[in-house]
Amino acid sequence: MQMMVSVFLAATPDHRCKLPGWSNDTFNIQDPWHHEIVNQTIPMDASGKYDSCQYWDFSGPNSTLMQCKEVVYDTSTFESTVITDMGLVCENKSKVTPAQVAFMGGGLAGAPLLGFLSDIIGRKKTLMFSFLAQGAFGLGVAFAPDYYSFVIFRFILGASSAGVFMTSFVLGMELVGPFWRKFAGIVIEYYFALGVVILAGLGYLIRNWQYLEIAISAPSFFYLLLWWIVPESPRWLLANGKEAEAEAIIRHAAVVNKVSLPAKVLEAEATPTVSLGELLTGIIRAPRLLIRTLIILFNWCVISMVYYGLTLSSGNFGVNIFLNFFLSGLVEFPAYTFCFIIDKTGRKGPHCGAVILGGLACISTIFVALYADQSDPSTNWIKVALAMVGKFGATVAFALIYIWSAEIYPTIIRNAQMGASAMFARVGGMTAPVIADLGNVVKGDFGKGLPLIIFGGVTVAAGLLSLFLPETKGEPLPETIEEAENFGRAKEDIEVIAVRSLGKDNFAYQNGEAESKI
Repeated sequence: MQMMVSVFLAATPDHRCKLPGWSNDTFNIQDPWHHEIVNQTIPMDASGKYDSCQYWDFSGPNSTLMQCKEVVYDTSTFESTVITDMGLVCENKSKVTPAQVAFMGGGLAGAPLLGFLSDIIGRKKTLMFSFLAQGAFGLGVAFAPDYYSFVIFRFILGASSAGVFMTSFVLGMELVGPFWRKFAGIVIEYYFALGVVILAGLGYLIRNWQYLEIAISAPSFFYLLLWWIVPESPRWLLANGKEAEAEAIIRHAAVVNKVSLPAKVLEAEATPTVSLGELLTGIIRAPRLLIRTLIILFNWCVISMVYYGLTLSSGNFGVNIFLNFFLSGLVEFPAYTFCFIIDKTGRKGPHCGAVILGGLACISTIFVALYADQSDPSTNWIKVALAMVGKFGATVAFALIYIWSAEIYPTIIRNAQMGASAMFARVGGMTAPVIADLGNVVKGDFGKGLPLIIFGGVTVAAGLLSLFLPETKGEPLPETIEEAENFGRAKEDIEVIAVRSLGKDNFAYQNGEAESKI
């Protein structure tokens, strides 16, 4: 919720300059006399809409076009937002995007820091710390006295929210066996979508941004009660030499699940580690793996950007902002359900198909903006439908890229490369509000469709590049960089390369297969 609430917190209502000398001026027309004064004072564009930031000053011998000194806002949709309370319009309009980027920037910083902390003090303690910080700084955002405090609190809130999701995801995956791991990894996303749907309802019911922020922040303190319910990760305990505690948790789970366990349950295993220098050197020396890594990183960045960008653009489609936001969360449920087909179809087809389909749907909005009748209410619904198709594709891709990229990366550097992928996803998330705000910067119907066009273009590019990645369904995971470099190649190609590298004298061919003598 904290990640998406800026759709409501930072909404910019219609506004115009306050009439000079009118202490009781309002955005809504009060009476015919008020209407006449507004028409004389506030310039209009060709469509008859009042200028947002300029007025005519008649105090001198000649009328002069002036910038607003005070602003009145339309309160029919929102009682108040950060924009209205802090005056982030007209000359201060440029401050809106940094305020939205701050949350994603906090996530970029918080993900590695809290991930490192969870490796030191444990998943459970890190999760509780993240809950506490999320609640405290969420309330700090609600009571921020000025713009700069608001940005700082949103940054820290972004970091703690990243810790909540990341640690919950890892803890959930480490508490289940291999058979249920894929199921757990996708099911947790349903709750993310549920949060979006609930937030749409809260945003509709609570039109004051401070009360809304309090409503979604306060529950974080109640989550601290999970300390007495959720166990620590047995895998983390085992990796840190706490075998007795890990075994106690596993035996308790066995009792609950009515499963009998042998006397010897756990055995510590060494986890391979690799330095940053070894990671970079290994990838550079493997050109195929390097190209695949770049494609994967680009996919993470683009998919994250489009996923969050389409949600943040909910207010630009001309239909009710709350309904748009609700639909953007609702469409995620069938998207995540669709992901369960990958065990039969593989990863490549569903991922590439969903990404390209979603991208083409977003690009198609340019035709709606240029050729459709903008006065027809059905036109806005066409935009919403295309955006939802785009969100469906981005949601499927976001869920699958986690699984697919982890199966392409070799074991020796899998954790490091998944961390790098998550960092690129955060970078994409930071650019999402910037592109989404183009709908407010570029005027006219084309401006409203511009974010979707950009999202669609980069998404199609990501989908096409994904066609060069190998299918991983039913394949053993690569353990070394060499195995990852050869992953997806035909066996005959690998034999030819091996012969060229080692020489024919080092190879003997038996039963049509190459066997190294080294």
